[in-house]
Amino acid sequence: MSREELTRLTGNGTCGKDDCPNVYRTDSGAFVVQGAVSHAFTAPDGEALVEIPEEILREAVRALGW
Repeated sequence: MSREELTRLTGNGTCGKDDCPNVYRTDSGAFVVQGAVSHAFTAPDGEALVEIPEEILREAVRALGW
């Protein structure tokens, strides 16, 4: 799946290297979260932990009208 296939719920797309924390939605209704790698604990194989600021999640909720 490419980024272009996702619906961006947060950010304005002008974050330098396009590496800002963001929340995306897939066509199936799932969410893809982009953020800084977290080392809070070791995730199971095939999973990763990311940190995303609260304001980004609030922005995503507003975009969805929840």
